[in-house]
Amino acid sequence: MSEVRNVIIIGSGPAGYTAGLYAGRAMLNPLMFAGYMSGGQLMLTSDIENFPGYPEGIAGPEMMMQLREQAERFGLEVEDKNVDEVDLSERPYKVVVEGETFLAHSIIVCTGAESMWLNAPGEAEQKGRGISTCATCDGAFFRDEHVLVIGGGDSACEEATFLTRFASKVTLIHRRDVFKASTIMYERAANNPKIEIRTFRQIKEWLSDDKGLSGAVLENTQDGSTETIEATGAFIAIGHTPITDFLGGQVETDENGYIVHKEHTMTSVPGVFAAGDVVDTRYKQAITAAGMGCSAAMDVEKWLEEHVH
Repeated sequence: MSEVRNVIIIGSGPAGYTAGLYAGRAMLNPLMFAGYMSGGQLMLTSDIENFPGYPEGIAGPEMMMQLREQAERFGLEVEDKNVDEVDLSERPYKVVVEGETFLAHSIIVCTGAESMWLNAPGEAEQKGRGISTCATCDGAFFRDEHVLVIGGGDSACEEATFLTRFASKVTLIHRRDVFKASTIMYERAANNPKIEIRTFRQIKEWLSDDKGLSGAVLENTQDGSTETIEATGAFIAIGHTPITDFLGGQVETDENGYIVHKEHTMTSVPGVFAAGDVVDTRYKQAITAAGMGCSAAMDVEKWLEEHVH
């Protein structure tokens, strides 16, 4: 057992680092467990064009490094380790990391969300052999090849557009004809000569040969008819699952696992706060995550004044 920290921040990314920045400047000596994959989903983003203050845009990993450096300058202590579990049954709360227990008066959860898979037949075998959830990470492997993108939201349209830098053709597959994507993102994809959009289609099965992915069986969602499409790469962009398993059900979540705020950024457990994509089912932006991280740190400061200090 160690000293009791004022606040432990679990997870990094814009929410965690901004929480760390504010908690550090409030002299709370925050400790962050950033995870082995520190920096969150933006580590997988090529260019961020919609974060205020970057007129030329900035690479996701570069922004995360800058946010981290800024927070560390004001006293945030960062360890790139994953939290195994927490015990919220009594205060101070226990945070278990690689078998070691840390104590904290308060916790800010900023663990974010991770990509969902289709789990269609043949998918598990081709993960990393042609099927991916990150065009920014893997797009360059498919130069002059035909690739598929599955989904109907902003990320699907963005990935399809990004992939035209490398692929000879991109086919965007969506099970409906209504897209959740913003107009600008959809039109950017729809107007790209390299992109073909196929609506009312879903993946029934993945096809492969000894080289890896070779295509898929598409099912028509209206009449159930099937067809085969050839492709050597596929990117699944159908949404995200919040990373909350380590909480062991001790904090109230919605039916999809997203943490529910009870009072400002506080969860159902007093002294436990949450920020970013682990909470946010609506906006899912770097700037909103950063703003929520700021709010959570300020809420922690007030809560500690009233209940601990």
